[in-house]
Amino acid sequence: MLGGRSLVAPRWRREGHVVNPTTITPYPNGPLLVRGAFALQDEDGEPVPRHRRTIALCRCGLSSIKPLCDGTHKAAGFRTD
Repeated sequence: MLGGRSLVAPRWRREGHVVNPTTITPYPNGPLLVRGAFALQDEDGEPVPRHRRTIALCRCGLSSIKPLCDGTHKAAGFRTD
């Protein structure tokens, strides 16, 4: 647990442009929200396509669309404390 705080990666440059930092924010009793410039890979190192700039990663392990969150944590009563 990150104590409800976000992890923020420093700004970096790619091809002369400043890219927004990546932030990972743990939501109480819910997913990790990931925002910014990042690449998501599966267990074999293959890229996982992103369709949004912000994604929610499952922490309860019950999502049917892992590694993404589908909201199952609510019905399951998942707690992070």
